[in-house]
Amino acid sequence: MNLVDAARNAREKAYAPYSQFKVGAAIRAESGTVFCGVNVENVAYPEGTCAEAGAIAAMVLGGDSKIAEVAVIADSPAPVPPCGGCRQKLAEFAEMDVKVTLATTRGEVLETTVGALLPGAFGAGHLVNTPDNKA
Repeated sequence: MNLVDAARNAREKAYAPYSQFKVGAAIRAESGTVFCGVNVENVAYPEGTCAEAGAIAAMVLGGDSKIAEVAVIADSPAPVPPCGGCRQKLAEFAEMDVKVTLATTRGEVLETTVGALLPGAFGAGHLVNTPDNKA
């Protein structure tokens, strides 16, 4: 399955009544399963959720825990990168070299990586007494 197409199909179901800025995201887990998410706005803008976060939640619910590839699409003049919070979320579930395709509904595409989106990512390995970093 083409991830940009999956993200495009998901985007149609986004809930963005205030901004009209609909975003769709698709994640291919290491298992090969594709999970999608959409942005869901709330009248209190910071209380909404991002498409990338929704796709990650769906992946976790589906029993997967590692991202192999990401695609995000929005109706914008140029490809829109994930917000800072979603960059951090992606970094927690993906290796830094995982491909991220950012696309517009007009056909513009930018390919990058999780690491390029979030250089110097903070992770569980930085914390004491976690499975990644035993004290």
